[in-house]
Amino acid sequence: MKQSLGVCYYPEHWNENIWENDAQQMKELGLSWVRIGEFAWKEIEPTEGQFNFEWLDKAIKILGQAGLKVVLGTPTATPPKWVLDKYPDMLSKDINGNIRGFGSRRHYCFSHSGYIEQCKDIVTRLAKRYGKNPYVCAWQTDNEYGCHDTTISYSDTAREAFRTWLRYKYPGKGNDGDIEALNKEWGNVFWSMKYDNFDEINLPNLTVTEPNPAHVLDFRRFSSDQVVNFNLSQVEIIRQYSNAPIAHNYMGRTTEFNHFKVGESLDFASWDSYPLGFSEDRLETSDEEKRNFYRQGNPDFQAFHHDLYRAVGKGRWWIMEQQPGPVNWAPYNPAPLDGMVRLWTWEAFAHGAETVCYFRWRQAPFAQEQMHAGLLRPDSVPAQGYYEAKKVAEELNSVKGLEISTAPIGIIFDYDADAMWDIQPQGRAIIFWFNI
Repeated sequence: MKQSLGVCYYPEHWNENIWENDAQQMKELGLSWVRIGEFAWKEIEPTEGQFNFEWLDKAIKILGQAGLKVVLGTPTATPPKWVLDKYPDMLSKDINGNIRGFGSRRHYCFSHSGYIEQCKDIVTRLAKRYGKNPYVCAWQTDNEYGCHDTTISYSDTAREAFRTWLRYKYPGKGNDGDIEALNKEWGNVFWSMKYDNFDEINLPNLTVTEPNPAHVLDFRRFSSDQVVNFNLSQVEIIRQYSNAPIAHNYMGRTTEFNHFKVGESLDFASWDSYPLGFSEDRLETSDEEKRNFYRQGNPDFQAFHHDLYRAVGKGRWWIMEQQPGPVNWAPYNPAPLDGMVRLWTWEAFAHGAETVCYFRWRQAPFAQEQMHAGLLRPDSVPAQGYYEAKKVAEELNSVKGLEISTAPIGIIFDYDADAMWDIQPQGRAIIFWFNI
């Protein structure tokens, strides 16, 4: 297998007169893939039904003619304001019932049928237009499902969808479901919690003390299925118009949905690798251990996820976003030690990654991620990651391909088990994911 490198690029952030130079510089650096489009819904569809594909046509053509292959993302992680104005109830709610509003990203509930139809429309238009484009060589659905705790929603639409899901799980005569089967399965004789019909069932939040763990587990399984179905709806559309492989970019330690079930409909898996950021904000380790890996990242965290997503991808997987320097979102954001970006890249290849894409090409000079490093600084001067990516590209050119050996050991990771330990932990120190 011949490994390759790529980068995440946002042509809509930059003047068109630098796109061609960017593309040539990417190619000269030794990159093969460029991911674009995953946050560009407003630029593609400024108002409902009014489309502007000209800039995207041009960007894809420039990249392709430079010898780069495009991964085109569906932009459904960032619905524009006009979509919210059309569906004001599409926003998710947190466990306390607070609306999670517009102004960042992932501001939608997976259960909202109107939003799902709106997503199908934009995905259909993209797939029709670019499905046979020779430069579009892969697709990415949405972006980072579950990031920012967005898998689980306590909205009214989620409640109604959950009731429907329960009727199918506990079937009775007709479409009404068997409420007595649910009562028995949940053990609702305890604390006089029996229901007389499915319309009485609310979401397992805002209770006086802890809710029934069986209720919570079913709600977690329902929430996972909503992600699976949301993803599948996009995959089915893309496959009607394109033969290019389809992936999703998962995140580190995001366990609220079953990644294996999402991956069943995909051609390969990918995940977004941020070793320093994740070591800071996703590991329950001592301050001393964090200091030990302060500028390297915890190697066990990386290795676990590389192997997990190799399994999710049925043997095929990428890094869709590789940390190239300091991030902006962790409690502390140090620069990697010299050589770490190169090491992280080779570590992924050693675990069987086909491609490693760096995030991002040029550091943004504005908005939420302006302090997040890229391969280039905002003034286009090469940053630390640029030189290390260049070194890896040179090394890849010197080898014909890597043969990956198989270790005589396996890891069992079960998303339901993780959920159950989270719902009813047997002590603060017992964390299923961390123990695995």
